[in-house]
Amino acid sequence: MGQSTPVISTSALTKRYGGTTALEDVDLRLERGSVYGLVGPNGAGKSTLVGLIAGTRRPTSGSVRFDVDRDRVAVMPDTPWFEPWLTAFEVVDLSRSMGRRSVPRSACDEALEATGLGDVAHRRVGGFSGGMLQRLGLAATIVGAPEVLVLDEPASALDPLGRYEVLELVGRLAATSTVLFSSHILGDVQRVCDTVGVLRDGRMLYQGPIASLLTERVQPAYIVRVRPPLEAVADALRAATWVLEVTDVGYGRLRVAVASVEDAERGIARVLADTGARVISVEPETADLEQVFLELTSGAIR
Repeated sequence: MGQSTPVISTSALTKRYGGTTALEDVDLRLERGSVYGLVGPNGAGKSTLVGLIAGTRRPTSGSVRFDVDRDRVAVMPDTPWFEPWLTAFEVVDLSRSMGRRSVPRSACDEALEATGLGDVAHRRVGGFSGGMLQRLGLAATIVGAPEVLVLDEPASALDPLGRYEVLELVGRLAATSTVLFSSHILGDVQRVCDTVGVLRDGRMLYQGPIASLLTERVQPAYIVRVRPPLEAVADALRAATWVLEVTDVGYGRLRVAVASVEDAERGIARVLADTGARVISVEPETADLEQVFLELTSGAIR
């Protein structure tokens, strides 16, 4: 993580409910200009951590520090709810007036347009679907042009197209805001975030750049595709000292897990040549956040 002063940081943050520890000794750093993805299994403590940062919950011990004015921080809860007799415009305008009154009313229309609700700005929200309420919550969050956005599951109630549009918006917001993005949809986090924090059982298992997590903490492997038969090629690869495991993953493909990328880059071509294999392709396996997340939260990576 960077050495600059983070816009939000926590120190030994702990939250207990009676005899249950929801969060323990969490040190989070939200660096200025980053899009930070907070992930973890159900019950890991994500919502508790967001609530402590938002100020809707009090810590048992530890602290939360802001290096930005609190009125420049906007929080979107995971299940936004609004008075059903209000129109969408009125909801966003109320949010604007409760935040920074210097923001012009025209920002309400801009926020509604940005979240795909421009056509229903003057409809009462009592008839809105869950996905529309999610969009409205995001519009109410961004209307004041906050410096820091804390978004708790902002795309959870949306269909694939709605998720795509919201993620595109989050990507654009990252140009002017710092974003803390809590989500259980790992593909969304990998798409829009540059930094990730992985929680399990109330503890932070990893915090840092997603790129580092994907490249440094996953067992390297290659996908080797050859013409049948595969058995002799698989046996020859298993005999190599730098190969950990060879798995037939179907369609003429072998997944070759290796102990050393350097040895694999030198040795795979030699083994394939020695066996006379008819090679179609050899490529490194691309790690994704879901794979790393499963390894981290299952305890496979320490």
